[in-house]
Amino acid sequence: MLVLCTALVGLLLLLPLLGTLLWPYWWQDLVLSASFIYHGYRGLRRLQRQPPLTLLDTFLEKVQQHPEKALLLFREEVYTYRDIDRRSSQAAWVLRGLGLQEGDLVAVFLLNVPAYLWLWMGLAKIGCGMVCLNSNIRSTSLLHSLRVSGTTVLLSTPDLKEAVEEVLPTLKQEGFRVFYVSATSPTEGVEPLQGQIDAASQEPLPNSFRANVTSKSTALYIYTSGTTGLPKAAVISHRKLGSMVMLLRICGVTAADVIYTPLPLYHSAALTVGLGGCLEVGATCVLRYKFSVSHFWDDCRRYHVSVIQYVGEVMRYLCNAPKRENEREHSVRLALGNGLRMEVWKEFLQRFGPIHICEFYGATEGNSGFINSMGKIGAIGRASFFYKILAPFELIRYNVEQDEPVRDERGCCIPVPPGEAGLFVVKITKISPFEGYAGDLQKTEKKVLRDVMKKGDLYFNSGDLLVVDHEGFLYFHDRVGDTFRWKGENVATTEVERTLAVVPFIEEVNVYGVPVPGHEGKTGMAAMRLKEGMVFDGEKLYIHTKDFLPNYAIPRFVRLRDMLEVTGTFKHCKGQLLKEGFNPDLVKDPLFILDESEKRYVPMSPQIYSSILAMKLKL
Repeated sequence: MLVLCTALVGLLLLLPLLGTLLWPYWWQDLVLSASFIYHGYRGLRRLQRQPPLTLLDTFLEKVQQHPEKALLLFREEVYTYRDIDRRSSQAAWVLRGLGLQEGDLVAVFLLNVPAYLWLWMGLAKIGCGMVCLNSNIRSTSLLHSLRVSGTTVLLSTPDLKEAVEEVLPTLKQEGFRVFYVSATSPTEGVEPLQGQIDAASQEPLPNSFRANVTSKSTALYIYTSGTTGLPKAAVISHRKLGSMVMLLRICGVTAADVIYTPLPLYHSAALTVGLGGCLEVGATCVLRYKFSVSHFWDDCRRYHVSVIQYVGEVMRYLCNAPKRENEREHSVRLALGNGLRMEVWKEFLQRFGPIHICEFYGATEGNSGFINSMGKIGAIGRASFFYKILAPFELIRYNVEQDEPVRDERGCCIPVPPGEAGLFVVKITKISPFEGYAGDLQKTEKKVLRDVMKKGDLYFNSGDLLVVDHEGFLYFHDRVGDTFRWKGENVATTEVERTLAVVPFIEEVNVYGVPVPGHEGKTGMAAMRLKEGMVFDGEKLYIHTKDFLPNYAIPRFVRLRDMLEVTGTFKHCKGQLLKEGFNPDLVKDPLFILDESEKRYVPMSPQIYSSILAMKLKL
């Protein structure tokens, strides 16, 4: 008996070691999954109470706990939790006086200013949802975004007066009411509200103003970037918002942290993960009016920042900036964001010190995502056994040319093996619902895949191609619309961009596929911006592409641009570039074509273009 007990004790002691040998990341997987379960269950329980406890209630709890603590730092201004509470109550009383009722939606068209936060909380206090308009959109896109939202009230500031005035006659004609959150108005027909807000009561608003809010009620509309079309308004319910704001907590952020947010607040990462996450954990947020490479580390030192938010291009800009002697002198311990390329990740750590990077992945409208909290360079997360139980997902084979999943004889989709890019799809369940887009049932339905693993099931179509390795780590491969087929092979624009980005004279590059007469599929084209003071070298680019890219992935055309158009979150826009293609009559920028005989890129001439159209020149 003693021998048996000793053996059992020994086995129990060996289990962690055996687990580590057989499944090296089992402990981290277990801890992360347990954190998801705990915080998810806690959030769900709060929302199931009568009345439900939303992010607003979390904020109000923090106001009671530490009213004088700094919540928002903006330039020279400091706003405490009490300041934002009082200001949001003043705004709520004024908005209520305008006739707004529980369940109404109000559009905010603002830059990164403190008013964004107190308007958000003020609208929540009267049970209204907030429509977050991209401050960069204009004209048609602005009108479209307002129309699909179902709102009739627009709040903006004179900073965006030109954009407002451009659409104001149409808005007035369609019954919209437009206000500036400012002391005065430079625009006829737009009433300023700041004077009324300053004079309004700071008293708390009665709970009866939001008595019918539930977990399914709309908290926000956040728009997709619209890089290839008009923006779509993703519906964010209070339940979904509750899960989004948990990301900082899951990554180990506490009330003692100071979070730096230089990203636009109309974007889900800055608003829900950054600012909302601060409210969730009771931390301090440093809000930057606009991202600045030259001020980034100075701001981090000035405000004693411990956590920074990023998108991949932000990190690349930081790495491309001239080196400074003090660039490792900061208190940043954690970077949280998405879209960070492997080579930039390595360079960032080498230059700026041992900062723990938590790369996450997820679409604003998506029903699940990943967090790489283990620091695996290049990965967006891990497909652990525990995770697949919590949020069943698949990577399925995708036909890029036909733009649809590949199906077997049963009509179901086919999972891909490790190492092969597959379309990321997530099962739609009660735990992981897909809430769709506002005012667009057709586009909502387009994101739903049916009969994926068995007849009758429903999955959310992310539109992203991911790859899983033999350790279970996931990597972003490309967007479905960005991947194109050439010479019978799938070309991932992201991989080509990553390869070209290290060429010494290239500052940034945007790769896409263009149709060519007489050829199947599309051939690669690269629009690029050169580094300041450097010139394009067609021979060096040719050698680099031959050394590092398979033949089918080498761009056949190059277009030089003074500036590459990007969204507010630094995603490259491809729409206009795709329309203009490689036609020298449409493209006024310098154009080049790959010449295999001369082993370099040569200028595109009208004669070469005519030969391509006449199918006399094969690529």
